[in-house]
Amino acid sequence: MARLHVGENKAFIQLHLSVFLAGFTGLFGKLITLNEVDIVWYRMFFTSLILLVFTGLPRVGWKKFLQIAGCGALLGLHWMLFYCSIKASNVSIGVVCFALVGFFTAIFEPMIFRRRVSWAEFLLSLITVAGLLCIFSFDARYRYGISIGVVSSAACALYAICNKKVSVGVRSRTMLMYQMSGGIFGVSIIIPFYLMVFPAGQDVIVIPAGSNLWWMLCHALFCTIGMYLLQIQALKQLSAFTVNLTYNLEPCYTILLAFLFFGEVRELNLSFYAGIALVILSVVLQTLKGRKH
Repeated sequence: MARLHVGENKAFIQLHLSVFLAGFTGLFGKLITLNEVDIVWYRMFFTSLILLVFTGLPRVGWKKFLQIAGCGALLGLHWMLFYCSIKASNVSIGVVCFALVGFFTAIFEPMIFRRRVSWAEFLLSLITVAGLLCIFSFDARYRYGISIGVVSSAACALYAICNKKVSVGVRSRTMLMYQMSGGIFGVSIIIPFYLMVFPAGQDVIVIPAGSNLWWMLCHALFCTIGMYLLQIQALKQLSAFTVNLTYNLEPCYTILLAFLFFGEVRELNLSFYAGIALVILSVVLQTLKGRKH
């Protein structure tokens, strides 16, 4: 029992470190001037190259590889929609919509794992939604970006749940390596259909150079390899709902970072602080709930 608690404590530390790194994802999406399709494809490509150098090609069966690659394609779709939401609105809106992942997880996880619906999880999700509504007044000008952001959060919830199911018995580095490399093929198939629904406003299939190349490499190393290795490790001990709910802290980090680095006009008024407090409350309550079990 003591060993189990030590493992859970370590998992919570890994989870919160991954959330902190995730806070920079939206910033990179703003700094990189490429189309969202290019950002996702090259993010997976550079991540695969870096992992290949350090891990080689670990052996997995074809069935397991296809399952992992499917998770990678789902992740790629989430990323494309996430960056599209940011470019259609701004960083703050993109990450605020992303925090709806916990809400969708509370719906999808019981269906996929065939377990009873947890009303406690729904309540925690509603607390988060209330906090997000306080943080951001949804301006009618950004409805398009918000709509894309909502679909992106649903795709992310499905990814985390499937990732938990597929990662059983697979090393974290192996899981990430084949998610990225296999995901490249999945994303390449998705891209033509994606562009039919969301036509590109700029050139597609552009080779990154200059600052874009530098930001892409940093994005791959810190916000992909570092973040997802920590997340996959945490998922081995914690539920997908706990992981996704804790990721609701990401908008808090990203909005503050966007305010500091980009000067995105956001008055840190009472409503903002009340929203942050509700999001943090939902995460703390879920952490305490998880430790009791």
